[in-house]
Amino acid sequence: MTFSLKHTLLALAAVTLLNAGGFAQNTPFDKDHFPNQKDQLKDAKKNLEQGRDAFELGKKEYDFILEDYVAKHKYYPVSRNDYQHAGDIYFKQAQPFLAKAQDFNPNNDELNFMLGFVYFNIDPLNEKTTTYLERAYQLNPNGNQPDLSYALAWAYQLHLKWDDAIKHYQLVLNVLNKNAKDNAIAIEEMNKKIDECKVGKARSAAPERIYVDNVGSAINSRFPDYSAFITADESMIVFTARRDGGTGTKNDEQDGLPFEDLYVSYRKDGKWEQSQNMGPNINSEEHDATAGLSADGSILFIYKFKEKDGGDIYVSKLTGNTWSKPEHLNKNINSKYHESSVSLSYDGKKLYFVSDREGGLGDRDIYVSTLDAKGDWGPAENLGTTINTKYAEEGVFMHPDGKTLYFSSKGHSTMGGFDIFKSVFENGKWSEPENLGYPINGPADDVFFVINGSGHHGYFASIKQGGYGDKDIYKITFLGPEKSPVLMNEDNLLASVAAPVSDFKAERIVSKGPKMTILKGIISDEQTKLPLEAQIDLIDNEKNELLATFRSNGTTGKYLVSLPSGKNYGIAVKRDGYLFHSENFDLPATADFQEVEKNIELKKIDIGKTIVLRNIFFDFDKATIRPESANELDRLIKLLTDNPGIRIELGSHTDSKGSDDYNQKLSQQRSQSVVNYLISKGIAASRLEAKGYGETVPIATNDTDEGRQQNRRTEFKILSK
Repeated sequence: MTFSLKHTLLALAAVTLLNAGGFAQNTPFDKDHFPNQKDQLKDAKKNLEQGRDAFELGKKEYDFILEDYVAKHKYYPVSRNDYQHAGDIYFKQAQPFLAKAQDFNPNNDELNFMLGFVYFNIDPLNEKTTTYLERAYQLNPNGNQPDLSYALAWAYQLHLKWDDAIKHYQLVLNVLNKNAKDNAIAIEEMNKKIDECKVGKARSAAPERIYVDNVGSAINSRFPDYSAFITADESMIVFTARRDGGTGTKNDEQDGLPFEDLYVSYRKDGKWEQSQNMGPNINSEEHDATAGLSADGSILFIYKFKEKDGGDIYVSKLTGNTWSKPEHLNKNINSKYHESSVSLSYDGKKLYFVSDREGGLGDRDIYVSTLDAKGDWGPAENLGTTINTKYAEEGVFMHPDGKTLYFSSKGHSTMGGFDIFKSVFENGKWSEPENLGYPINGPADDVFFVINGSGHHGYFASIKQGGYGDKDIYKITFLGPEKSPVLMNEDNLLASVAAPVSDFKAERIVSKGPKMTILKGIISDEQTKLPLEAQIDLIDNEKNELLATFRSNGTTGKYLVSLPSGKNYGIAVKRDGYLFHSENFDLPATADFQEVEKNIELKKIDIGKTIVLRNIFFDFDKATIRPESANELDRLIKLLTDNPGIRIELGSHTDSKGSDDYNQKLSQQRSQSVVNYLISKGIAASRLEAKGYGETVPIATNDTDEGRQQNRRTEFKILSK
């Protein structure tokens, strides 16, 4: 913290900090204090000097990066990651020498400060951080200021010692206020840190009703594992790791760790399979990191760092089992500045992303781009002041429900560093961001949060005691409001590897999910049963509007479509040489979450083949075709036009309610209405035959509402070709 505050504190430390009279005795490294340990003292002093030399090199780099950060952002670092690895190589070199000197003389204020500051930078959650800094403060509260007071306050904050942190931030603030004009930026930072501690104290006293589980060794390792993205049905996870044996052959010179690579794992029988490096088609010799994933897992966004442009976003698409070579997104997304995380909307038409480009509201902001008529991403629009702050936003994730945005922010009301927030877009505006609370959020950085389609499970990365090593990926299970969980203390909420929360015999009450439906399954050939790649059109029936187009995987046949509640959806599955298949999902805004698995077998265009036209609608008790049937009828017209030799029967069916005679007449009238419509659009009458079956050919029971609904249908059958 090298700025005017340093000189102010040095001048005023004696009158502002606690009196040194009650503190332990500071012990120098000299023969007067160790008269009978000449050789040991000599070795200890040698270790101290070697440690100090490396420490000072690290501190010089740390101070330079810190000053540069303040000059660029006009505020002091909000989290450790703002200047992560600043001087780390030197600090790591200093640590073993300082530790040996500490073994000889544990009561030297400078040595305890250096060790505490080293751990504050390379391992801030280590208890040694506060142990050494506290000792340095006890030995000499006026020494090594202001770095000692600031680091100690921040260390207390990271260890949830809110009152102690506030006390030490306040000591710094008291001094700053004596020269408020010159220290305006530093004062703002101290007030923010104090507010963070107040928020943290309140939220940690009332933890959210969740369980947090480490996802296990199939995904996590002793290396950093983070930035996880999942499919909406939680069947696939991609994440970033810095592991030995990756694609790159060299390590990053800045921190000595392997370069970032992307890894993937699939869920099978309820368990994650061993994660695999995604290979050289995705990963390069340098940093490659996850930036986003489509809800169905077929589109992957990758962050690649390039010195000239500050880091850009690339996209890769899955065809069968092969990911395409990553392509650079256009200039409306990427700029000469830093672009990081992205999130694709459920319909593929909006891309939310993070950038620190010029013209923003602060540091990094969240933007949105809309797909234009040519299929290119249009100009980026800033999401505005409700979402973005003067501080950095990061880790954007738009939920498949189409309206709930999750993101991390250093602004708003945080507990320290980045906290995870959510905001809902309704009635044309974003709601005030809501902090997800403790223990999802804490005083360290909490970034890259994603949540599955049901809203029951979230995933994020964090450094927690009991993990596998560095950062691990954790799964959150959200609990409902009905009952208090059996386990509520922090030790049980934050699970370790040895005893995951899921092993405890506590009653889980899962929270209510978002208002949406996930439709998924496998598309295959009716006869061969082999998987098919097919086009899936998603239609808003009320507006007769094509919302989105998806494709099933050509190797597996798998597909996944997200359907936010509040629309009457028509779904058409199409492939050349096959009859189209249609589905209807009428989902009112109040429709709760559901996951529907529907395997679809497409039928070849052959005589005798029949399909149900699920998106042809009639007025109640009438034969009048409703307007929302237009897209389905247009598909039928295209099929007949593309296959001019086909002659078909249009058959309508009813349920068993009403008399046989009435049902027969109504079904005949409805079939004739469809035939008349097709004739009006240019289809020859000789190719069409209307047939009313009434209630005579049910495909389900007539004893339930669901069964009767299935029986009320319009079909067509190929009579000749």
